[in-house]
Amino acid sequence: MGPHPAVAAIRLAVRRVLHDIATGQAAEHGSTAHGSGGHGAVAVAHRTGGPSTAQRHRGPAPATAPLVLVACSGGADSMALASALAFEAPRLGLRAGGITVDHGLQPGSALRADEVALRLRELGLAPVESVAVTVGRDGGPEAAARDARYAALDAAAERHGAAAVLLGHTRDDQAETVLLGLARGSGIRSLSGMAAVSGADGRYRRPFLQLDRQTARKACLVQSLPVWDDPHNTDPAYTRSRLRHEGLPALEKALGKGVVEALARTAQLSRDDADALDAWAGQAESSVRDAEGVLECAKLYALPPAVRRRVLRRAAIEAGAPAGSLFARHIEEMDRLITGWRGQGAINLPGKVVAHRQGGRLVIRQG
Repeated sequence: MGPHPAVAAIRLAVRRVLHDIATGQAAEHGSTAHGSGGHGAVAVAHRTGGPSTAQRHRGPAPATAPLVLVACSGGADSMALASALAFEAPRLGLRAGGITVDHGLQPGSALRADEVALRLRELGLAPVESVAVTVGRDGGPEAAARDARYAALDAAAERHGAAAVLLGHTRDDQAETVLLGLARGSGIRSLSGMAAVSGADGRYRRPFLQLDRQTARKACLVQSLPVWDDPHNTDPAYTRSRLRHEGLPALEKALGKGVVEALARTAQLSRDDADALDAWAGQAESSVRDAEGVLECAKLYALPPAVRRRVLRRAAIEAGAPAGSLFARHIEEMDRLITGWRGQGAINLPGKVVAHRQGGRLVIRQG
């Protein structure tokens, strides 16, 4: 008799992602993986398109095998992910480890982080690390906590030489992200939600974006995995919490079931469109610059608005404006220098970057 359907679903989702990681590592190390070094098992997966029968029944992966980390808060989503990683990684010749981040925002958070680390070790993960961070205030409490968390995960991945870090975001999280972007009046890139692969060199992987939150919780229940429910997830002081417990249920009551699935589908469609427009902007950028590399207003004006604004955003970031602080209103103000020129003055952008029109050219530089 096979595993419970929920357990089978999470394992399949993780297996697919790990297979991609394994084949990618094999391609990267292909020149050395055929010898007596530690990448032989992964090389077989690369050559045959999947692990051999012997590999799928092997013991722990060798110390030289690629390492995949799971970011685990102790909640149902990330505990389900950790259990699936612990089960699948050795069968694909990969090592599996875990990282839990203590944000220090609640009493007893350090003790709770230690408990999560212990649970990860009990699953057989190694290395396992609990990392304490200091959460700032920039962008609000949710954004500040997220920034601190990803900085810690990046550092841990570098420290351990991890090939990837798995994140437990589900289809429900994706739907919430789309709605938050919609409420902010953000562009299509924001509506595309979270990518299945993101970060430097594709470091972050999200295997559960096609699975709902209840599947992960059920998988924990049938495996008797202890789960910690973060009280912040039900605190109405947080926007995402209000959306989760009030907004989405109200939408489903008004529109019927299927809202979450539809929003997740919207995210994927939006991502495809945004990727295409970004590629177009990348190709167009060189054609709208003069011999000195300065943007020419007439050529910018001839571009479709969606492409032109992307070119402007890329140019502002290249000049030193922090991407996370560059909002739609900044891009719109720059765009008016092209489409609504009436002799207006310079536009001040984040990062002490200034954009101004001069002699039919748009000059963007730190001022």
